[in-house]
Amino acid sequence: MNTENSERLYKTAVSLMPGGVNSPVRACGSVGRTPLFIKRAQGDRVIDEDGNSLIDYVCSWGPGILGHAHPYVVEKVQEAAADGLTYGAPTKKEVILADLIRQCMPSMERLRLVNSGTEAVMSAIRAARGYTGRDKIIKCKGCYHGHSDGLLVKAGSAALTGGVPDSAGVPASYTAHTLIASYNDVSTIEKLFQKFGDEIACLVIEPVAANMGVVLPQEGFLHFLREITVKYGTVLIFDEVITGFRLGLGGAQAYYDVVPDLTTLGKIVGGGMPLAVYGGKKEIMECVAPLGSVYQAGTLSGNPIATTAGIATLSVLMERPEIYRELEDKTAILAEAYEKTGKVQVNRIGSLLGAFFTDRPVTDYESAVSSDTARYAAYYGHMLENGIYVAPSQFEAMFVSAAHTWEDIEKTAKVIGNLAD
Repeated sequence: MNTENSERLYKTAVSLMPGGVNSPVRACGSVGRTPLFIKRAQGDRVIDEDGNSLIDYVCSWGPGILGHAHPYVVEKVQEAAADGLTYGAPTKKEVILADLIRQCMPSMERLRLVNSGTEAVMSAIRAARGYTGRDKIIKCKGCYHGHSDGLLVKAGSAALTGGVPDSAGVPASYTAHTLIASYNDVSTIEKLFQKFGDEIACLVIEPVAANMGVVLPQEGFLHFLREITVKYGTVLIFDEVITGFRLGLGGAQAYYDVVPDLTTLGKIVGGGMPLAVYGGKKEIMECVAPLGSVYQAGTLSGNPIATTAGIATLSVLMERPEIYRELEDKTAILAEAYEKTGKVQVNRIGSLLGAFFTDRPVTDYESAVSSDTARYAAYYGHMLENGIYVAPSQFEAMFVSAAHTWEDIEKTAKVIGNLAD
């Protein structure tokens, strides 16, 4: 591959931005590469500044379920842009999008539009604390809920103590009320509730953990979370920033038939534009200003261009639910190709896939981080040199979109198969 232009741009970027990027994983440090600078994208392809055309399985980290530059979405966004980019006032489109979301996820009786997944989760936790009058929260090791201070926490082995900041610049006091459990481990959660039950405002979790690769909930785990949070009067928050509209119109909560108290959405719900959502039970959400004393606001919340993209994307998915079956079939072919190599552990659900370079089944954070990142780096290079764009990190998901053709799926499966050589 010729990467001359990307390399030149990166040299300039590092003099302007920390690490030359606006999000750490884009720096490609874990795979020993210079990041590719993308010039444009169409369908299932990204094209970089050197003209390399690559089959894209990053899909902008999840939003691109319809593929890049979907004609209908682009048309609607262009029309909306001509009417102005932001008003700072209510719009009809906010109402339409909110109604579409509630049709798909009835648990979201009331909801609020925000700008990012980080903001959505931060606001949902604040609402849970305001509603319960409690301070402590539980999160699971390996689940990522954005970069707000209280959630950047190391777990270590101190499952029954407050978290330690996982980032410089975060005072220990910010995470003192954050308790750490292990994903798929009922016992650690039970112990936390036994010790702190009447102090725990909420338990926040990715129902499918998709930020340490893809790790699936074991049978009964999500139902257990629902039962124990009800028992202790704790708000259950499903972080469906990735799984929302990815596993189906009803997200993971419909897939697993578990109804949370609050839900956070992002990525797909904005159709590729900066938009996220939090919402849930009416009585909790009515604690939020202007009805209640839990404050949350945003100049660009409900932006008319972002809501347009969200409406267009959800409309396509609702009109063509068969998209999900096709996505699952295509992803299953890729999963089988990985499994046949005998070199990776594969976790798959719907159009989400995680390939781990480890000999252990991956069911939690500890087994995920047993993966050989050097082998992943070699794999990343192999895929890239064969025209396939995957995440530059072992611990990110692989996404399949409706724009991926059967021919490209077959090509990708063959390239994966060459890992066995």
